[in-house]
Amino acid sequence: MEIRKSDIVVVGHFSIDSIKLPNWSNPIVTLGGATTYVSIISRRLDKTVSVISKIGMDFPEAYLWLLEKEGVDLSGIKKLKKERTTRFEIKYDKNLENRVLKLKYKTPSLKVNDLPNNFESDVIHLAPIADEISYEVIKKLRKNTKVLSLDPQGLLRKFSKDGIVKLHSIFNKEILSLIDVFKASSAEIKRLTGKSNLKLAIEAVHNFGVEIIMVTKGSRGAILSIAGDKYSIPVCNSKNVVDPTGAGDCFIGGFLTEFIDQKDILWCTCVGSAAASVVIEKIGPPFFVEREEIYQRAYAIYEKETKRL
Repeated sequence: MEIRKSDIVVVGHFSIDSIKLPNWSNPIVTLGGATTYVSIISRRLDKTVSVISKIGMDFPEAYLWLLEKEGVDLSGIKKLKKERTTRFEIKYDKNLENRVLKLKYKTPSLKVNDLPNNFESDVIHLAPIADEISYEVIKKLRKNTKVLSLDPQGLLRKFSKDGIVKLHSIFNKEILSLIDVFKASSAEIKRLTGKSNLKLAIEAVHNFGVEIIMVTKGSRGAILSIAGDKYSIPVCNSKNVVDPTGAGDCFIGGFLTEFIDQKDILWCTCVGSAAASVVIEKIGPPFFVEREEIYQRAYAIYEKETKRL
């Protein structure tokens, strides 16, 4: 298997999501997974993108068509004849601030021999959703990029017998020694490090050699930490909040697209915040998002509202 040379390679499984929103009588079934949101927002910001993933025979051809139309390189996808695609049920509370995730099916994990032949990328972003990326795979990918980025959400999830998702702290911390850019929610980084204090949790991740850390805090914005300096990144105003799914993935996708071009680190994070604010205004992946809208929102908070902590 070979993939084309791309600015960003996103690694992780796609999913088919059934999303239950409080103001909708029936669940909405849509293309999901962190790989979907990161790759599409990166394309919307004019970066070339390839994905490495596995799907089942139930993965709709319409989803593949939409991704190809968006310009995402799909040559790194393996379609498994005897398997189904990873599926989640996602149910939000009435305020859209909390959700219950239920894993309905998990596609087999990625193995080292699933990776494409020799390739290079400016950035590889690891986007696991159900513990599908191993340390061995990450170690192999480290050799193929200048910048290795991780959102550990899928590595911190444990699943009950009926599929309900909870966070746990069983995590191979050797992975962090391979990572340059790290993005997690405040709950995830605290659980990963065992630190209840957010500042101490961030420092614990830095101690493994991670240079750039971003911690998202939902409606309270995000924290950027680099070289010991910490900054508060505000939330960009949204017209309305319809579906929060994928907001964190669009945040890191927006950040990485600007980071590739070696732009100011605060600007990169503002673009991430802006991308997150746009995607939550509609249901499902950000096929509708316009580049100009993201940049306009990023400019509104850049320099004026970011502040050093």
